Parts: sequence; structure tokens; C-alpha cells
Amino acid sequence: MSTRTLLVELFVEELPPKALKPLGEAFAHALFDSLKSQGLAADASAVTPFASPRRLAAQVTEVADRAADRPVSHKLMPVGVALAADGRATPALLKKLDALGLNASVLPQLKRVSDGKAEALFFDTAVPGVTLAAGLQKALEETLTRLPIPKVMTYQLQDGWSTVNFVRPAHGLVALHGADVVPVSVLGLAAGRETRGHRFEAARHPVSIRDADSYAAQMEAEGAVIAGFAERRADIERQLVAQAAKLGGGLKPIDDDALLDEVTALVERPNVLACQFEPEFLAVPQECLILTMKANQKYFPLLDAAGRLTNRFLIVSNIRPDDAAAVVAGNERVVRARLADAKFFYDQDRGKTLASRVEALDGVVYHNKLGSQGARVRRLMKLAGAIAEKLGGDVDLAMRAAQLAKADLTTDMVGEFPELQGIMGRHYALHDGEDARVAQAIADHYRPRFAGDTLADDNIGLAVALAERLDGLVGMFGIGLMPTGDRDPFALRRAALGVLRMLMERALPLDLAQLLELARAGFAPEQLAASVTVDVFRFMQERLRVYLKDQGHAADQVEAVVIQAPSRIDRVPPRLEAVAQFRRLPEASALAAANKRIQNILRKAEHAGEAIPPQADAGLLLEDAEKDLLAAMEGLTPGVEAALEHLDYSAALRQLAGLKIAVDRFFDEVMVMAREPLVRANRLALLARLAGLMNCVADIGQMSAQPGNPESPSGK
Repeated sequence: MSTRTLLVELFVEELPPKALKPLGEAFAHALFDSLKSQGLAADASAVTPFASPRRLAAQVTEVADRAADRPVSHKLMPVGVALAADGRATPALLKKLDALGLNASVLPQLKRVSDGKAEALFFDTAVPGVTLAAGLQKALEETLTRLPIPKVMTYQLQDGWSTVNFVRPAHGLVALHGADVVPVSVLGLAAGRETRGHRFEAARHPVSIRDADSYAAQMEAEGAVIAGFAERRADIERQLVAQAAKLGGGLKPIDDDALLDEVTALVERPNVLACQFEPEFLAVPQECLILTMKANQKYFPLLDAAGRLTNRFLIVSNIRPDDAAAVVAGNERVVRARLADAKFFYDQDRGKTLASRVEALDGVVYHNKLGSQGARVRRLMKLAGAIAEKLGGDVDLAMRAAQLAKADLTTDMVGEFPELQGIMGRHYALHDGEDARVAQAIADHYRPRFAGDTLADDNIGLAVALAERLDGLVGMFGIGLMPTGDRDPFALRRAALGVLRMLMERALPLDLAQLLELARAGFAPEQLAASVTVDVFRFMQERLRVYLKDQGHAADQVEAVVIQAPSRIDRVPPRLEAVAQFRRLPEASALAAANKRIQNILRKAEHAGEAIPPQADAGLLLEDAEKDLLAAMEGLTPGVEAALEHLDYSAALRQLAGLKIAVDRFFDEVMVMAREPLVRANRLALLARLAGLMNCVADIGQMSAQPGNPESPSGK
């Protein structure tokens, strides 16, 4: 058995650029995983993915030509059934052996193994290891079924009859183990060593791959193709920086990883060239120019040292002619037309004020069950004004910002580039002479647009942003359009996360339940389901759980806080911090377990119909342990309440450590469910008060035992 490098390349028609990177990685790693599971690749093997617009490939080192034989032990049957008294095989054993392709001649090779009760006969053999040809065939078939293909194509093979399904029509298959072709086939293609290079600049057509190790170097030298996605991306990035530096003036290309990935997926031999457009186009807001260059042409705008757009930009060509003047001129001609369209839209839109466009929103449908955008704007005005008042912000400015927030939806620029909604509203509001804070709030009310995006900076923008999301959540939930599984067509998960982030990160002193009721009040009672605010609140609590865990908080600590359904989201982070500090106390584990036990007792009593008084009667406390527990609670309560009043949750929880001795003694010496009804009810009331005190910040019973802290409450 020898090991060599394995290369597999699938040559196809142009792959979808936004899917190329994940396709390339999935192809390589799925192939490697299958080879490894069959014993053909080892832990020491290294896998290298390759992906270009017209190929998916993988290189795996230390691949065996045949997997090692695998020992197998067949359990036959109990000795008493398998062998007669004279030691000869019974008919039952002979039948079993025959089913395995064996006969009585193997009888001396059978082993007797006892399981402690009886002996059984076993036959040890070895299953031959799979050959590389068979294993790679299986690996290829498995890999193609596991690829994250965005949309499958069905196409006909050259025989005129057969059809296959793949992301794009495939035209070639290379499979080399060292220098030897591995005889496999897939998608109607038989493996060989020949592939195609660059359409126009390859030194040879076709390129014959000498061996698996020479693939990348040979493709670049003979095929004019940088086959590795990461290498090609790095080359583009290097050329972008070099070209910008060559132009001088501190210019730098716009930082956009998604654009860089997409351009990498469009070229096989990148060549970055510098272009320019007429300076008068810079009178158009730079967001418009940048978007049209990026989205439509895949160009890299150049910014000056202050971050302002210049009239220079970079293109990534797929060819390297001796004279690139024609390529540059062609791209400049194309971008000139695009920028002229943007300038025309901008000039046309400024002919009408945003305020004059608001009336037209009555003719724009928001949702057929929720009315027009105009009706929605009127709801947003009331809601944003109410939120601004609670925040101590300017109510009139918040209502004005909400009134104009959706007006840019009727502009030509936003009609052409929906991504600019809010951004163009800000520019047009400033042109109209609106208050700068109103203009900024129009842009800010869409923030955060995505995970990790920044939030509005002032109370006016926050008020409108909260109103926009709360109205959407309540409205869509109210007509039954809540997210299901992985479907969320109205981005309600993102809206909920935006609300939670604003309340937490800006520490807004707002009650979530009250905000939902305010949003509900903007709709007619018959428009929405009666339970809508409860449903949205529960949904947002679930989103809160997910968000906090994603932020790195321990799952049990998150549960301890969120299970109490906090409505003041701004107080969740300090509660989490307090729980984390409490957990480090020596008494934490025992108190957490005791808390869980207390809640179980109270829950069972409630289910049994026990009437629990609102207060424990000191006169009905019979045992010293329960008297001491009440005294300990009364001694701690003032300090805990004072800490809570000052929102010092850590101090409140630290004081609970003083209860440990009294709690442990109570459970050791007191029978809670006593026969006497009054005594039993009084002890339940005592535990209910204890539970309220222990859970004043979080439900500490949700906390698991801290590693390294073996202490636990008495089990009596």
C-alpha cells in the first residue's frame, strides 16, 4: 500500500459567482471526509480546495491506493447450540457457516468467548480494504449530492438521451493519484488528465496535468489560471492596493469583502486597472455613485484619505493585454452612462420636497391586511412621538422624522436602488431645509440594517427606529405572519434583534411590554389578533436568549435571567454580570440547587391545590430551623431591597450567600409537607418568600453546578 497526492478537478461552465467560494470549500472537504471515512485518507492528510469560475477541484495529500484490511469478528451462536456432545458442528452451525460462505473446515479456527453467562462461537476474518478507484467513485457521488447548490440545472449529455443534474453543465473530469489516472466517472464524464485553461490566454489547449502535485503551478504557467480561490483573492487585493498607491494622493480602494469575493469568482487571471470619470458626477451623493459602481459593474471606487469618493476607480479585468487602453476606455464609457442615470434621478427627485411626497404613500401598499404606507406613517408618527417623550427627546422632531421616513420610497433613485432608502431620504431632507436631526433620523431609522451594524446615536433616531420595528412586529404577528422554521420573509427576527440591541446597548429606560401595547394601539382593534402583544413578547424573549448566547454568555446564566421574562431589556446586561459574579461564590452551587428544590416543592403544592398564604405567620413556626430561616431572611431583606433600588444587582446576589447555613439547616431538620394543614401552609409561605428573595435578580435555580465546586445542598 503506497500513498500519493490525489487531485480531482471538475471542469464546468461558468459557476454562479456568489456561490463559488462555498461550493469550492464544500467540494474539497466533502471529498476528503468521504475518503477519510473509507480509510483512504489519514489524519495527517491535507486538503486544498481550488475554485475558479470554470472549475471545482481538490488536492488531498497522503491518499492510499488501497485502504487497509479491516478486522471483523462474526458472532455465530452459543456453543451449546453450535456443537454436539462429541464436538462436531451441529446442522444449525453448518447452516450459519454456509450463509457466510464457509464450511466445517473452519471449525478449528472458531474462538470461544464467554460473556460471563455463556460461551459463544466467533469467527474472526478481515474485510479487504476498498481500492482507491472504488472509494473515489463513492466519494465523488456523495460529494455532488452534498454541495450547497443554489439552483440545480438539468441538461442533456452528448449521447442525446441521458440527462444529469448539476449547478452548471460539466465538460471535463480529472482524477490523478500521483501521475496515474484514477478510472472514475461522474455526470457522464470519464476521468482523464486533460483540462482547459483560460479561454483566451492559456499557453496550451488543452492543459495535460502531469501529476497531482503540479496542478496549481501548471495551471498558472500553461493555463493562465490561478486555480486557488484564496490565492486569486489575495492577488486581487494586492493589485488593488498597489494601483491605488501608484495613483498617489493617499487613495485607497473601498473595503468590501463581499465585492472582493464576488470579483474573485468572476476572473481566472486578475488584472487590476485604474480608470476615471468626470468630476462633475461627484455632485451626486457618493452613496449613489458607490452603489452603482459596485452593484452594477463590480468596480472598486477609490476614496481619499478623508473617506470621500474621488473620480478614480479600479476594475478587475480577466485579461492582460500588452496595451490595456481599450479595456480602460470601454469601462469608463460604461460607468459614464451609469453615473449619468444616477445624476438624472438625483436632479429629478430634488424637484419635489419629501413633504410633498408623503400624500403619495397612501397609494403605496404596505400589506393588504394592514393598509397603505401612508396609514403606516401615521401610526409611526404617534408611536415615535410617544417613545421620544419617554426618552425626554423632542417629540415634534421625532414625529416629523417619522412622517418623512418613508417618503423617499416614491423617488426615482430609491426605485432604481432600493438599498438607498433612508440614505436618500436624508440627502433630500437636507436639501429641503429640514432640521438636520430630522434628516439624520430618516437615515438612522433603518439601522441596524444587518448583524453588527451601528445604531442610531440620538433619541430622535432611536424613537423612529424603534417605532418602525415595533409596528412591523405587531402588525405582522397580528395577521398571523410570524416566522416559521427557516422562513422569515418580513425579516421579523432581524427587527426583533434590532429592538433588543437598541434597548440594551443604548440603555434605554423603556418597558418592552408597554412599547408593544403602544404599537398595538395604533391599529384598529379588529385588525389584529387579541393575543398579539403576548405573542410578540414571547418571540422577542426567545430572540433575546439566542442573542445573549451568541454574545458568549453561558447558557444557564442566560436562562436564569431570561426565564423571568424581563421587560426592562436595558437591565438584562447588569443582571447577567451579577449572575456571573454570584456563580463564583462558594455558596452559589448549593443555593442554586436549593432554589430549584424550593420551586419544585411550591409547584407540586400548587398542582395539589394547596392554599399558600401571602405571608408566613411567625407564631406558627415550630422548629428552631424555620425560625432561624425567617430571621435570616428578615435580616437580609433591607440590604437586598436597597441594592435593588440602586440597581446594584451584584450586591443583592452577594448578600444571598448569607442564607446558605439557614437554608441547609431548614432542609435537614424541617418537614415542609407536615400533616397539620396550618403548619404545612405556613412553611410553604415561608418557602415562597424565600424563593422571591433568592430570585430577586434571576432564577438562580437554572444555574448548573460550576465545575470545580462540588458543594451541594443536603438531600434530606
